[in-house]
Amino acid sequence: MGVAAAIALPVGIGLGHFGRGGLLAINIANVGRAVPSFGLIILMFLLVGVGFVPVLVALVALAVPPMVTNSYVGMRAVDPAVRQAAEAIGMTGWQRLMQVELPIALPLVMAGVRTSAIQVVSTATLAAYVGLGGLGRYLIDGLAQHQLTQVVGGAIVVALLALLVECVLAGLQRLITPKGLAT
Repeated sequence: MGVAAAIALPVGIGLGHFGRGGLLAINIANVGRAVPSFGLIILMFLLVGVGFVPVLVALVALAVPPMVTNSYVGMRAVDPAVRQAAEAIGMTGWQRLMQVELPIALPLVMAGVRTSAIQVVSTATLAAYVGLGGLGRYLIDGLAQHQLTQVVGGAIVVALLALLVECVLAGLQRLITPKGLAT
């Protein structure tokens, strides 16, 4: 998530702030949604070999599109009158971005981060296919051994972990959203 956020958030926020190139960037980012994660893991496994890199590439490719799209849309949704008012009182572009636009866009930006986190947690189970283990091991081993209990147990644990991540990020969003903008 950290690698994807470091890539996606500056791109989406920057494009939204400047209002240029957003359509192209969003369309390119959304191509990542069309690529199946499992296929990307297998492709990277064939190119790089066993290890963390194939899974990292697939999970970053999965996590980037929602964050780019939501941060861009959140920044563009800031009322132009608010932007003009900030400019009229002499705020620089950086001040407008950090003190006006980003706090207003924060709920949509965080929605993208939360969506990406849920997808990454759920999809990380595929790492077991390339030998990294994790919770996906319960699913794969359970399916191979026809152990329905193990499969269902693994699926429930993955679902609970995804819900936990969602709750933690929702709490973080509540903490960092300015009080006047909280919904």
